[in-house]
Order: sequence, then structure tokens, then C-alpha cells
Amino acid sequence: MLKNLSVWNFALIEHAELEFGEGLNILTGETGAGKSILIDALSAVLGQRIGTNLIRTGCENLRVEAVFLLEENSNARKILSEIGIDIDEENTVIIARKIARSTRNNLITINDSHATLNALKRLSTALVDVHGQNENLAILREENIYNLVDNADKKISGALQDYQKIFYSWTAQVKNLETKKNAMAESEQRLDMLRWQEQEISQADLKPNEDEEVETELRKLSNAEKISAHVEESCQLLNGDSDLNILTALAKVEKNLNDVAKYDEKLNPARKLLEEAAISLQEAYSDIRAYADTLEFSPATLETLQNRLATIWQLKRKYGDSVEKILAHLEKVRAEISAIENFDSDIENLQKLISTLETQAKSRAEILFELRKKSAEKISKTIEKEIRRLGMAKAKFIVTVDAAENLTSNGGDTADILFSANVGEDLKSLSKVVSGGELSRIALAIKTVSAGREDSAGTMVFDEIDTGLGGTTAKVVAECIAKVSKYKQVLCVTHLAQIACMADTHLQISKSDDGNRTVTEVKILDEKSRVNEIARMASGAENKVSIKNADEMIQSAKKIKLQNLNL
Repeated sequence: MLKNLSVWNFALIEHAELEFGEGLNILTGETGAGKSILIDALSAVLGQRIGTNLIRTGCENLRVEAVFLLEENSNARKILSEIGIDIDEENTVIIARKIARSTRNNLITINDSHATLNALKRLSTALVDVHGQNENLAILREENIYNLVDNADKKISGALQDYQKIFYSWTAQVKNLETKKNAMAESEQRLDMLRWQEQEISQADLKPNEDEEVETELRKLSNAEKISAHVEESCQLLNGDSDLNILTALAKVEKNLNDVAKYDEKLNPARKLLEEAAISLQEAYSDIRAYADTLEFSPATLETLQNRLATIWQLKRKYGDSVEKILAHLEKVRAEISAIENFDSDIENLQKLISTLETQAKSRAEILFELRKKSAEKISKTIEKEIRRLGMAKAKFIVTVDAAENLTSNGGDTADILFSANVGEDLKSLSKVVSGGELSRIALAIKTVSAGREDSAGTMVFDEIDTGLGGTTAKVVAECIAKVSKYKQVLCVTHLAQIACMADTHLQISKSDDGNRTVTEVKILDEKSRVNEIARMASGAENKVSIKNADEMIQSAKKIKLQNLNL
């Protein structure tokens, strides 16, 4: 519910603080005092686009701030979570909006976090439901007719979810089939190219890391003479024919130290090191000689390796910069070839799946249709009863749900409202026959019936719903609004005393000037001031007779709310 509304520099309002209570909040005042300005200010903080012309003369910006108290099951909680805004421990939401003459200084915050206009609009629909001439037209939209019908029966929500799950799966597969069929024309040409790639890579018979192995062998063969010379020279130095080779020289040193050891053991450590070195050098010589024995430098082998490497490089340029990537591409090509070759089979299987899903969707749509028909019949009678109480005693109101040829995300039916205001008139679509005044009362009847819904906004605003009303009808309208306030907080701007006397909280808007500036002020009326205001509204004057009549109206309203409305 809306706890308070603060307004700065908005049209005629320099500064106003409005405190709202639970139940029915009535706003009254002389024509032109600024009642509609306050509703405009509330609309602004709820995301309605407003111009800089509403900034008070002489000011650079206007500001509106609204504080809401959230209920536990409010849809606003979910929306706040989705847009990333936290709620404090007191369950309050503070929305502030500043409009400046320079648009770059415009600002929207929700709980001190910056927010976009779209996010604000989304949140506001869960907080406040504005009932005005433009908003009344919303009931004519099919989506809102469905909301009216679907929310009247809890079974429909589950049936709709079951249907939509199948419907979206079905439409996704239909789209998938269309994509496959569109690709069929290119498939043969694509298949030829893929088969050529598969043949080219397969014939190469690549092995993992083969490119590195070939390059290594090629480097070896390309430097054959140098490798052979170095290896042979190394063998000669280690153990050649000359007495100067390393192993022979090392053997002489070792013999000398053995002789020395007979006389002095101090060189024994050095002698052991030489023995170990002799063994290591002998092993090194054996490895080098074995390597030398394996050297075969064939020009034919060199040419073969060069050709092999050229083949690998050519494949790398086309399919990847490594043998692993080329082989991965080959697997991908083979998979695509298989998919294309099985194209007809895939389409046949997909068509069977689509047929099955379509049958399931139609079955669930039929279930949904039957539930909606029963709900529409029930809700029609309830709303028609309220409409007749609102001064259209002969009116007929029927919500229709008819089977449709095609399935949509909303089901396999269409919804409309048929209406007839007078006896003898044919029932026609509400959008074609209803007047503005009739539509306003029909909208009120609908809101009265649906006010108890937990998922609806916590606050409702009725902006001059009493236009053109009087007498008994005005009294019934007052009772309807009071009935709505049993379930929701209601803000109502009115000129009728019959409605104002139903207030739980009565706010008076007045206008004054000091000769230089005009100022709009708002105050909450106490019991005495409230009687005086209703006397003014009922008779245009405040005297003993009008005040007595006003007091009687207030007392009568209290009895009606207590006895008939259980308020």
C-alpha cells in the first residue's frame, strides 16, 4: 500500500506531504484546487511520461517521492528481485523521480538504487492500479479479458502452464523442421564438397604428431654429411687408432694411479673418480658408435619426407594449423556427411514428433477451453449483477470464450465481452457499443469483483469516477468503492458527497495565493472538518442544515460499511 506521497515544485504545488491510510482514502476540494495535479504527480512517480511544463515556474526541477509498504505475497517482491533491488527489513519501497529542465539531470531511484523508466513502469503495475478514462479502455484488450477469466479459477493457471509447455516445444520443432527444409536445397552441393574434403584428408592417412616427427627426420637427413663427420670424429677422439684417444689416455692415467696406490693411498679417491669416468665414457662411446651404425642417408628417403611434409602443410592451410585440428575437422566432416545422408530420415522423425506434440497441445487446449468456458459463465453473472446495481438495471454482460481455428501461446480459443445496456438490444462486442460513462461503471464492476485477488496491485486509484453520476447510482458507486477498499487500499478523487462520506481517511486539497504566487495545499481532515467539507460538497454551503445532513450521511455510511460491507 502507499504510505505517503511527497511532491516538490510540481505545477501549482510548491511542497506537499500526503499521508495515506488503509482502506478508502478520499481526496476532495474545489474545482481547480489541484486534485488532478496530485494524481498526475503519483502517475509521474509510477513511470508516466511527463513534460518539463509541469515544473513549477521559477524552479529548475520537480521531484516526487512515494513510499510503499509491501505485502508478503505482493508480485512487486518478485519484480524487485528480478531488477536487482533489495527490500529493507521494514518491507518498504521508496520510489523517487526528478524531472529537470535539462534532461541529463533527470533521475529515477528505487530504494536509493538507480533505475530505468522501463523498470519503474514494470514495478508500478504491481503496486498501483489506476482507474481512469484511459485505463478503462484496457479492459477491452483480449489479454485482460483472459486475465479476468483465468484468475477466477485456480485450476486454469495449472492448465495454462501445461498447455504452454507443450505449445512452445511444438512450435520450436516446427521451426526446426522449417530450417531443415530450407537447408535441403543446399545439401547436395554441400555434400559434394564435404565428401571431397573427407577423401582428401583420409587419403593423407595422417597420424597424431606426424608433422613434428617428419620435420625432425627431415632436419636429420638434410644435414647428413655434417652429422656423419661429427659422429665419426667423436668416435675417433674417444677410442680411435691413435694412442692420443681419450679412452687409451685415460687407461694410462688409471694404471699410473694404481701403481701410486701401492705406496700412498691419498690418490685413491681420484683413482675411483677416474674409474667411474672411464665407465661413463665407454658407455657414451658405445651409444655414439651405435648411432653411427644406424645412419643411412638415402636421397630417395629425403625426397619422400619432403613430399610428405608438403602434403601436411597443404592440409594445414585448409583445415587447421596442426595435425590434431585437421583430424578433428575430418571427424566433423564425417558427422555432417552422416547427418545429410540421413536427412530424409531425420525429417520423417521430426514430422512424427511434431504431429505428436500438436495432438498433445490440442488436447490440453481443449481442457483449457472447457475450464475457461465455465469460469467465463460464472464471472459474467457476478459482474452483471454489479453492473445492474450501478444504474444499468437491464444490462446484459457476457464474457465469451469461443474455440479458435489455430493454436496460440494463450490456447486454442478467443475471448471477448458482449454487452447490451437496454432491453431489446442485441448483445454486441463491448468495444463497439459502450459509451464512456457506461465503460467507467463496467470497469468499476469488474474491479469490485476482482478486488480480492491476491496477485492484483495493493493500491487502486479512482480519478473522478463520479463524473455524470448522482442519486441512487452515486450511492451504489460509493458502496462499490468501499467494497474494493475492504481488500485493497483505495485513493479516490471525487466531487460527490455520497462517495466522500465513505472515507476512512479524508484529505482536502485547497488553493490559495499571496498576490504573487498560487499554492496548492493538502491536509487530513478531522471529524469536525470532515463534516464541514461534506456539507460544502452536498449543498455548496456550510450551515446548520447542511452540516446536520452531512453528519447524518457520515453516520449512515458507517452503518452501511459495518452492516452490508463488513468493514
